[in-house]
Order: sequence, then structure tokens, then C-alpha cells
Amino acid sequence: MPSEVIYLEGHVIDSLTLSKVLDLLTSYGCEYEIQDAHIGHQRDETSRFQISVSASSPELLEQALEEAVQHGAIYYKGDAKLAEAPADGVYPEDFYSTTNLETWARVGGQWIEVEKLEMDCGVRVFDDNRRAECAPFSRVKKGDLFVVGHDGLRVAPPERRDPTTVFAFMGSDVSSEKPKERIVRGVAEAIRNAKEEGKRVLLVGGPAIIHTGAAGFLEELINKGWIDVLFAGNALAAHDIEAAMFGTSLGVHLDLGSPVTHGHQHHLRAINRVRGAGSIAEAVRQGIIPTGVMRACVLNNVEFVLAGSIRDDGPLPDVITDMIEAQDAMRAKVDGLGVAVMVATTLHSVATGNILPATVQTFCVDTDADTVIKLSDRGTHQQVGIVTDCHFFMKELATYLKDGWNG
Repeated sequence: MPSEVIYLEGHVIDSLTLSKVLDLLTSYGCEYEIQDAHIGHQRDETSRFQISVSASSPELLEQALEEAVQHGAIYYKGDAKLAEAPADGVYPEDFYSTTNLETWARVGGQWIEVEKLEMDCGVRVFDDNRRAECAPFSRVKKGDLFVVGHDGLRVAPPERRDPTTVFAFMGSDVSSEKPKERIVRGVAEAIRNAKEEGKRVLLVGGPAIIHTGAAGFLEELINKGWIDVLFAGNALAAHDIEAAMFGTSLGVHLDLGSPVTHGHQHHLRAINRVRGAGSIAEAVRQGIIPTGVMRACVLNNVEFVLAGSIRDDGPLPDVITDMIEAQDAMRAKVDGLGVAVMVATTLHSVATGNILPATVQTFCVDTDADTVIKLSDRGTHQQVGIVTDCHFFMKELATYLKDGWNG
């Protein structure tokens, strides 16, 4: 039977990487033997396993090892194979499709780290063989060199979760029956730790933050310096500005909870006034937007990307309506992130998850467990799912971070 040797290194026991890889090999009908094992006995010690894998055919073995590499297995087989892109926007056939885990490619006998890490891209290698990066379809140029196949690649296994935190207790189980206040406190601690380490915090928000009356808590977090970047769509910004101008969201009075006469027009009138000013920032400067999340972003120099959709009214002048341009604008803001908090938005959560490296602590908050599950199913395995109401979450988060960031 054909056989090869693979290696697993890191916190592969705590993160369940070892069991996942062995289950994977078994599912392909492979036989395996652990030839050497070094198990770390302290929390900061890593483990290393040398595993011999055999299969009934070379083709089956290759398929199994290719998938094992995606889960963090190291499969030494010389340098990575490279091929030219046949046209702009087209990868070479059999291109390697990336995960969001740290990745290295062996080129010219040297291991080089793949930069600009994100999932579902190709690995472009530059002519000097000293740099490699993830490149989405939109950035592929004819003649660019890309890694094909799975030879000469290393993928770091997922980082283990600290067993002393509430998130270790949560595991991958998505449920509404979790200690909500303790979980939100854990998110606050993660944000505080990220800021102390000089990393940035991203909030990805949906319009339910405005509709439920939670905008004031997000505004408070921005004013106190806890949020560095905001990703949203036209709806969050439009209804936030509507609330600032008319006290309504979708025509419903936020204090009274009842529809207002002609309130269904309010968001359009708000959009119209901002379009007249030329931008959200200019509308803030002119005093047209007196309060709210978007005003706080402008006044505190918080970067924001508003990505549009086919259903948008207006849209606001700051909304990016070109999909590729919006993706690139989001990619430009993810460098240096330590924490991403996604609240009440399925599409923007999945889109953001697609471009985040696995090293960014990611929290997805939604009343619908399917949203949380979908994000994980799409490959954002590092995310912690929190099934709860966004008003409760934002209120508790603002409470735990009430002192403000003074860094």
C-alpha cells in the first residue's frame, strides 16, 4: 500500500486537531500509525506527532493528505508547485484554495509565510521567491505565479482556547442556554486585552442595533475609544441618521415604540439631507446629524466601511455600491485587528469572516442560531457564537467597558 508521513505540531490535542485529522484519515479508508509522539504537559508546551498514513491507492492517499493539510497537518514533499495565471481574474487549474489559518509555502528550499491571510483565495508567489500572499480573484493578473496542488505547504492548526475562560466552556456548541452576562464580560475582557496589546477592535453591525434602541450603547463605546473600525451596510447608517433627525427607526418612535404619521418616509428624508451635504462627515460638520453612531465615528476618527446591497434606498453617499470595491475597502481595514464583534447581521458577518485571519478573536451575536452556525460552517472556525438579543448584548458590553479606553 502507498504511504506517506505527516506531522502535527502545536496545541493539537487541546484544539482537537489530532482527533479531527485521525477521523478524516479513517473516513478516507486510510490506515495510520503514530510513529513518534511528544506530548506537552504544561499549558504553554506544544505537542508533536509523526504519523505514517497508507491507503489502497496513490490517488486516495493524495486526496486524504490534501484535506489533512487543510486541518493543520504538515506534509513534506519538496517545494510548492507553481503555475501561471492564464488570464486576468483566473487562477491556474488545480490552484491551492486557502483557509484563514496561518500558512507557509516552501519556495526555493525556504519556508515563506503567506501574507494578507484570508480564506477562499489563491497563494500568489512573487518573482523573487521571497514573498507570498493571498490574492482573491479580482487581484489576479495574467502571468502571476500561484501555488497549485498541496505540495510544499504548511498550515498552522487552530489555536486552542484558554481552558480558564468562559469560551472554553462554550466550545463549538451554539445554544441560547449559556451564561449570558459572563459571556459578555468575556468579550469585554477580550476587547480590553486587545487594546492593551496595541491591536484594533472591529464592530460589524446590522440595523437591528438601531431598531432595538441599542444605538446609544454603540455610540458610547465609540466615544470612549473602544471601537476602531465599523463595518455595516446602508441600513444601519440610514436608520441611525433617521433616529438622530426624527427620533424614529423605520418610522417607529424609539421612545414610544409606536409608528409615527408619515414615519415611513423619515429614512428617505434623512438620506436626502445627507446626499445634499455630500457625505456623512460633511453632514456632521454642518450640524445636520446631531447625535448617533455615525456622528460618533466622524468625531472620533473611527474608520467605517458601508457596503451596499441591491435593496438599498438612496443609498447614502458614503455607501460603496461596487461589490469588489467594497470587499477591497474592508480588506484594507483588517490589518492589526485583535478582536472582531459581529452583531445582528448575517451577510456582513459572513463577508467579514471570509477576510479575517484565524488569529483575530471573533464573536458573532444574533438571536438566530442559524446565523452563528452559518459563520462557522463557512470556515470562520475561530468565532464564538453568542445567541442573544443585540440590545442586551450592547447594553452589557457598554456596562463592562464604561470606564473608557485611555491608551
